[in-house]
This record gives sequence, C-alpha cells and structure tokens, in this order.
Amino acid sequence: MEELVAAVRRGDADEVTSLLESGADPDTLAEGLPVLCLAVAAYDTDVADALLQAGADPLRRLPDGSTPLTRAVDGGSHLLTHALATGRKPLTPPARADMLARARRWAEAGAETELRRLTGLTGPVERIRVEDGEIGWWCEQLTLGLMTVRDEHRAVLTSMEALYGIRAPFDELVARALAHPDRDHVVWCDVVFTLGRRTDEETWLWSRDLLNHPDRTHRLLAADLLLSLILGDVVKGSQPFWERGRELVPWAEQEEDAQVLAVLLHAMTHDSAPEIEAVGLSHLTHPDPGVRALVPQTVHRPESLTTVLTLAHDEDPGVREAVCHWLAHHRGSEPEVGDALVTLTHDERQAIRICAVSGLAVRDDPRCVEAEHRIGLPDPELPFDERLMDVCRYQRRREAADGG
Repeated sequence: MEELVAAVRRGDADEVTSLLESGADPDTLAEGLPVLCLAVAAYDTDVADALLQAGADPLRRLPDGSTPLTRAVDGGSHLLTHALATGRKPLTPPARADMLARARRWAEAGAETELRRLTGLTGPVERIRVEDGEIGWWCEQLTLGLMTVRDEHRAVLTSMEALYGIRAPFDELVARALAHPDRDHVVWCDVVFTLGRRTDEETWLWSRDLLNHPDRTHRLLAADLLLSLILGDVVKGSQPFWERGRELVPWAEQEEDAQVLAVLLHAMTHDSAPEIEAVGLSHLTHPDPGVRALVPQTVHRPESLTTVLTLAHDEDPGVREAVCHWLAHHRGSEPEVGDALVTLTHDERQAIRICAVSGLAVRDDPRCVEAEHRIGLPDPELPFDERLMDVCRYQRRREAADGG
C-alpha cells in the first residue's frame, strides 16, 4: 500500500495509525523490506510503535538473514529495541538470546570498532550529536560509508537484561556508564535508572563506597546512583533509603567538585536533619549557582529562614527562581516570606514573576492582585501556565468568605 509506505517514510505516526486502522497491512513491503524496517532505519519509535500495535512482526526473517529486531539492536536504538522486544508478539527464547548476545558484542567492542569491522572501511567516521527533546538525553550517531549506528548499545544491553530479570554485576554496569561520562547520555541515564530500581542494601553500600573514588566522574556517578536509589524508593513508598540523606553528609562536607556536590545535595533534600541543613547553609555563598540553588531545599528550621532569604537577591536568575519556588511552597506564616515574594514580582524574568505572584495568591496575600499586573503578557509560544489563574482563585475565595 503506497499510502502507508509514504506515511512511514514521512514519519507521520498519526497517518500511519489511521491507515492501519483502515485495514493497511502492518507488514507491507517497501523495496523488499517490511515498512517496520524503514521505521527502524529512521530511528522512528512512534511509527514503529504504531506498526507493532497493528501486528507488525519484529522477528520476520529478511533476505539477508536479519530481522527488524536485530536491525534495531545493530543500529544502537535503545527505545526501538525495547519497543520491538515488548510488542504484541513476545520474543521466543532463541530470539531473546540472540538479541542479548548481539547487544553485548556491540557493547564490548564499542560502536566505532564494530562499525569498522562490519563495513571494512578505515576512513574517518562522521559523528553527530542526537538529542531527545522530550526525554532530555542524548547519544552520538556514527556514520561510515553507507552504515549508520548510534552509541546506545550499552543501554540496549542494560535495559534488556533488566527486562528479562538478569542482574548484571554492579561493577559491569558502572563501567558501561563511565564509557559515556555525561549525566545526560542515554547509557549513563539507563545505568542510573536500572541501579536506582535495585533498592537493596548492597547497591546502596556499593554506590556510597564509590563516593570515595579519587576520580570526579566516578563520584558523580555514585552521587547520581544514590539520588536515583532515594527517588526510586520514594516512588515505591518503602524504606529505608528516602530517609538516608543524612548518611551523605560527610561526603557533601568534603566534596570540592560543584557538579558532584549539587547531586549530593539534591539527594540529601529528600531527608531532613539538622546536619543536612548545616551542610546546605555552609554553601550559601558557593561560587557555583547550581549549588546555591539547592540550599533552600535543605532548610527546615524557621530560624534559618532569614539566611535563605538572602538568596532571593542572588545575581544568578536560576538561584532566584529556585528560591522563589521554595518560598511559593513555604507554608509558614512569617511575614518576611510574603515581602520576599513581593520583591520577586519585580524580577526581570517573567517565570520568576509568575511564580512569585502565584506564591502570594496561595498565601492569601492581597498584594498578589496589584502584583499580577507586573507579570506581563504570557509568551504565546509556551503552554498555558496554570499558576496564572491563582490570583483569580484567591479573589473567588475572598468573595466566598465575604458572602459574595
């Protein structure tokens, strides 16, 4: 069906879905290959999902002996491999074993080495950075000759092992993440996510011990793992990790790397203790704004409020926005909180003005009405911000209280 082939080539997932619902064959061929292979080659997960839901076969044997699934693995597509492996048609044990072995071969050899082996070429590799705007991670796409792959194979292996209940050793997973030393790389993120769901004492202690490593990248991964463990435990609503931020205090006191320190502080904010607050306040004038922005979240005692309010005048807008958000959610009755929010309604950044006005309205501070005029017209290119309705809600509460 030419219409389906054209829609797949365009990457029009809605049109593909519509055509499939109208009876188009999800295994329609294009130049001898099922259209699912076109989606795989284009790294188009949405179109692939539509085809799979309609019954496209990820294990269909192709003329060269490959399948759509093996092509997704070889292409280094983490999300596509997961989609094809978890679609309507469950993988057979041999297909599962082949997928894992193939992903491991790529992961152990490295994308460039395997790309050169398969193409037989020795020339320069073209590299581009590919970012996922929705999820926020990135990968590197490599092209040599007519073959293109992405360097997500270690994430493919990690996620597929987790899917099938294979507990990869901690050190092996750490090595996979460190092969891509960036918090936003797909592999790093997937390793952190995987280990963060192992909410057991062994993983906690291994991650904490990694904080003693002399290399800052190892410590950054350790901090990320501990944060993920705490967040994963919060999601499960279980003990004990979400109340163990205080255990990170000794490392936060001595950590000199700003990025590692910021992640540690973030993890610690999910617990509350005097020693956590003391560490936070000790970084009130830290040279890195990312660290200063986290200080308010460590504070829980009323007597520390005045100190935190100094950050409302910070030179960095990110710090002011973090403080404004904290103040807007602070439920204490201290008048200086309202005064600080009023000051922030004059901030140069509209996002901060919106947050400050919203905070005043939620606190039933009548000054929100006059301050609302300082927000200005919202950016039509951005989604509507519900906080813009908070002053209206405040006025309705006042009218109801007055019997209006």
